[in-house]
Amino acid sequence: MTKKQLTYNEAVLEIERILIEIENNDIELDLLTEKVNRVAFLLETCKNKLTQTEEQIEKIFEKNL
Repeated sequence: MTKKQLTYNEAVLEIERILIEIENNDIELDLLTEKVNRVAFLLETCKNKLTQTEEQIEKIFEKNL
């Protein structure tokens, strides 16, 4: 079975949900490290998607100029 790749918006929404949980003290201490690691992964995913999009747009502009 293939894993569904997260979209940028899905990653941002998950980050927001986790941050709200942390702000509201809704996360058990035992799960805090796991959640922080997940946010780090999601942030890296977002960064990569933004970089890929920027590179694709630059290529499009270069071809059309």
